[in-house]
Amino acid sequence: MYQIGFDVGGTNLKVGAVHDSLEIAAARTVAFPKGETYDRIAELMAEQVFDLARELKIRETDFKSIGIATAGSIDAEGKTIINAHNLGFYNVPMVEEMHKHFPETPVYLANDADAAALAELHAGAFRGKRTAVLMTLGTGIGGGVILGGKLFRGGTCRGNELGHMIIQHGGPVCTCGNRGCIETLCSATWLIQQGRRVVVEHPLSLIHDKAEGDMDKVTAKIVIDSAREGGAFACDIFNAYVDSLSSAIVSIVMLLDPEVIALGGGVSLAGDFLFRPVRELVKQKSFFKVEHEIVPARLGNTAGIIGAAMLAKNEETC
Repeated sequence: MYQIGFDVGGTNLKVGAVHDSLEIAAARTVAFPKGETYDRIAELMAEQVFDLARELKIRETDFKSIGIATAGSIDAEGKTIINAHNLGFYNVPMVEEMHKHFPETPVYLANDADAAALAELHAGAFRGKRTAVLMTLGTGIGGGVILGGKLFRGGTCRGNELGHMIIQHGGPVCTCGNRGCIETLCSATWLIQQGRRVVVEHPLSLIHDKAEGDMDKVTAKIVIDSAREGGAFACDIFNAYVDSLSSAIVSIVMLLDPEVIALGGGVSLAGDFLFRPVRELVKQKSFFKVEHEIVPARLGNTAGIIGAAMLAKNEETC
C-alpha cells in the first residue's frame, strides 16, 4: 500500500508515492505555480496524484492517505496554512481544498521541518530514538522535535520555531522583528552577508577571489570553502558561526536533553569541518559536560516527501 507525500516549496512542488516499506515507489517534481490561486494549486496537486496512480497502475482511491508538508505556520487543527510568505499562502484551507478532489481519503498537513523530522524518525537518523531534534541550516532555520517517539507540535499545537529562539541580546534584526534570533546568526544568509562584507572591504581576501570580486556571487559554500583553505577573514566568520550554532544547540540540549540532534540543510554539507568543532563547543558549553550525538540528517531532499507521507502514522494529535 502507498501513501502520498507532497513537499511544497517556493520553487518546486514535489510529490511521491511512498510504500509501507518507506521506499518512494514513484515521484515527480513540477515548478511551483507562483501567482496561481490556492484552489488552482490544489487542482494541480490532484493531477499529480492521478498521474502517480496511473504510473503505479492503481486507482487514486487506493492511496491510504495524502500528506502535505509546506513552509510556514499551520493552524492547531492541522488543516489551514496560516501564512507561508514564500508561497503567497495566507489562511489557505488546504485540507478542505484537497478533500474536494479526494473526499474519501484522509488528508494531513504539517510544517515542512516537522515533516522532515518525522521522516528522520521513520527512515533516517532518528530511528529507534525517543527524543530527537532536527535543525535545518538553510536560508532560514527550521526545526522539528521528536518527543516520546512522536512528532511534537507543542502544547497548543502551533508547532515550534527553533529559528526564532533568541540567543544574542541586541543582536541582528530578524525578519520576525526581534533581535538576535538563531536564524539571524546560524543561517546560510548570515554567512552570505558576512562574506559580502569581506568582498567589499577586503579585495585581497580569499572570499573576494572566489567570488570574482562580485558580492552577488558570494554563497555560504564559498565562505566555508575559503575557511577550509585557511582564508583569515573566512576563518573569523566561520568560527563566529560555529560559536553561535553551538550556543543554539546547547540551549536546546539544556531544555530537552535529546538523544540525538541532526543537522540538515545546505550548510550541513560542510561535513566534519562543521560537525567536529560544533561537537567540541557544545560539550564545552553544556552543563552536562558530556559529548552529545550531533549527526548529519540522512534523508536530504527526500525528507519532505517521506515525512509528509508518514503524517498519517504520527500518533500525536491536537
